[in-house]
Amino acid sequence: MIVLKFGGTSLSCPRCFLQSVRVITGMNTGNPFTVVVSASGDTTDKLMEAGEKAASGDQDYVAVLRVVENTHFALVRKLFPVKQQSKLLAQIKLLLNEAEELAGGIFVTRDLTEKARDRLLGFGELLSSILMQECLESRGLEVELADARKFIRTTRSSGIQGVDNQLTFKLIRETLKPGRNYVVPGFIATDTDGSPSSLGRNGSDHTAALIAAALKADELDIWTDVSGVMTADPGKVPQARTIEQMNYEEAMELSTFGAKIIHPPALQPVMQEGIRVRIKNTFEPELPGTLIARSANGGEEPVKGISVMEDIALLTLTGNSMIGVPGIAGRYFRALSERRINVVFITQASSEHSITAGVQETYVQEAAQSVNDEFSSEITLRKVNPVSVEQGLSIVAIVGNNMKRKVGLSGKTFAALGRNGINVVAIAQGSTERNISVVIDKKDVRKALNVLHETHFLSRIKKVNLFIVGIGNVGSALLEQISTQREKIKKDFSVEFNICGLANTKKMLQDTGGIPPDRLRELLEKKGEKTDMIKFVENIKLFNLRNSVFVDNTASHEIAGLYGGLLKTSVSVVAANKIAFSGSLEVYRQNKILAREKNANLLFEANVGAGLPVIKTINDLVQSGDRINRVEAVLSGSLNYIFNRYTGEKTFAEVVREAMATGLTEPDPRLDLDGEDVARKILILARESGIELEPEDVEKKSFLPEECRKTQDTDAFLDCVANHEKFFSSMRNNAEREGKKLRYVARYNQGKAITGLEGIGPGHPFYELEGKDNILIFYTDRYFDQPLMIRGAGAGAEVTASGVFADIMRMAR
Repeated sequence: MIVLKFGGTSLSCPRCFLQSVRVITGMNTGNPFTVVVSASGDTTDKLMEAGEKAASGDQDYVAVLRVVENTHFALVRKLFPVKQQSKLLAQIKLLLNEAEELAGGIFVTRDLTEKARDRLLGFGELLSSILMQECLESRGLEVELADARKFIRTTRSSGIQGVDNQLTFKLIRETLKPGRNYVVPGFIATDTDGSPSSLGRNGSDHTAALIAAALKADELDIWTDVSGVMTADPGKVPQARTIEQMNYEEAMELSTFGAKIIHPPALQPVMQEGIRVRIKNTFEPELPGTLIARSANGGEEPVKGISVMEDIALLTLTGNSMIGVPGIAGRYFRALSERRINVVFITQASSEHSITAGVQETYVQEAAQSVNDEFSSEITLRKVNPVSVEQGLSIVAIVGNNMKRKVGLSGKTFAALGRNGINVVAIAQGSTERNISVVIDKKDVRKALNVLHETHFLSRIKKVNLFIVGIGNVGSALLEQISTQREKIKKDFSVEFNICGLANTKKMLQDTGGIPPDRLRELLEKKGEKTDMIKFVENIKLFNLRNSVFVDNTASHEIAGLYGGLLKTSVSVVAANKIAFSGSLEVYRQNKILAREKNANLLFEANVGAGLPVIKTINDLVQSGDRINRVEAVLSGSLNYIFNRYTGEKTFAEVVREAMATGLTEPDPRLDLDGEDVARKILILARESGIELEPEDVEKKSFLPEECRKTQDTDAFLDCVANHEKFFSSMRNNAEREGKKLRYVARYNQGKAITGLEGIGPGHPFYELEGKDNILIFYTDRYFDQPLMIRGAGAGAEVTASGVFADIMRMAR
């Protein structure tokens, strides 16, 4: 069975009331339910106002009660057809006559006792329960009205009211029969001495929790006007978002410090029984809301939420004679306890020279007097000082179960506050490390909440900190694209790029504050130090900036070997470099695993097809359950350019040099012409398709003369190619005689990968491939008759940089 509690905002108007009824009927799957209702809208406030007016001798209490009556009459007239209204109007009138009679007694005695107040306020829930039962029954549901005063039992101990759980659970089980549906008014209760009592303000949550615990419900749903528990008060922090899951302890901490979750005492019974609690929005029921459960943790984020308790005062007792004297703290807190003053914050210096407690500002004078009275003798003898009082304060609490042993979290919090000029008056942290509480001036609350939320959660403008290695052809094009698009991206996508590191083969420059984009090269040249990639990466880890991205535009084995260390510290990696993804299968696997475990991004779209959406397409196919059976592709834009330009007007060597000059080849053109680059690409495609291949598993057929393949450097290679012009022209002539064009083709089929030069005849998609274009044809379980084809420019600094840029944006968003 399920227990549903609807708050006052969910019942505050006819439309709201009907929406609540729709929620209940929509969830009705034949399983029994119990609905607990609060007073409608501001009814509780109006009843309290009537009681206070009566106690002060103001006859206007009658007019206030008339407002309550008219409000509920209006609800009846809007919610029900005329033939049902008479009975309900009579019931409401009868209840409010009783309320008026009670208020009249208060008026005569001029005394609003606690019991009279509880009884008067309880009429609000009674009125709501009558309307809710009738609404549900009118829609064909069999629902009984159960009076909570018959089974919720309160008791007093040392003047403090609590719930007699054992007796209450027994009475609930006796009253609410299995398999039946009920509507129950919240808040109201009966004391064990038989007198009227209540569960206090917001006590309807407690009523629902007691019923859920007693009946061992499957779930307790709290329906309100917010879509779950937020990371902070959305009224103060516009970027606050819904927390998907949290455990009971986190919910207790946040609710105690003012978060609008659930009345704190209400968590105890459901926590003891391990019953799930879900906070949902009555007006957006399709949203998941927040789940509170024993095992729920909602991921690895250390901070779950930030809440605030306002209007706090600090009372500090100091004195040299306190040092080493047992019982000082006991006397201090006993003095407050005897006056029934709740302490919400405690901190004590390790020197024992001072002890500080936080209380609600309403009770500060009474609290100060009680402590001074307790230590009056010591104050007279000047052994301790009269208690000092600081008012106008608030407590901001940062809460999260994963905060435990999270190095640097406290420092990060206080540094953020300090940078924004917010003074911390006092600090407290429990041994559970689940809560860090700071006391600040109340005028700084909004500022502090936004600073801390931006520090621990995503801000409206997401700042992405880039560390870019390699500023040759691709790197330079990337920097230009970032600079050109910077403002548009900030405006349209709420992403701001902060280039914190830049390195080439000679110099490197790092600055956590960001390097001005219009002075990147100038400052690298003037202020850069000798490049040391180990130091560069260690600095990234040391900076520990949020949203850090390492961008590799090189073809370096050394730099590819640094990815693992970066991913371990949750630094994302975006790479044009193919080495890490086409080398050892074990390294490829480990990097992928690290990225998942550390919640970092590892993106390398530009590895294959430059800016074409190749890897993303494969990932989408595989993740959606498709299987890639065969791939046929021309993957080298540079080789395609070279063979398209090699028409006989220029030598093969001259065309190769031309491709190099335009930035179409790898820095070492042998990687392109020997087929190594294509072999790496088809290997990456096979791995991303789910096939585990080692580099040596790719059969690579080189078309180069053996002598050219063995050259030691680029110049020697180009000279060798020039010396073998007859060999290359013979290949071209043979293809032309057969009406074919030369294409360097990569094929993957049923676990095998092969690359080599082929003559392609008319009618094949590869035949018409122009310029530096790439083309990929995917045959999958879904695309078997008509394969999926991707075609476009597959080489060049601009398009490769755009692939890297797209990955950075994908990570940022």
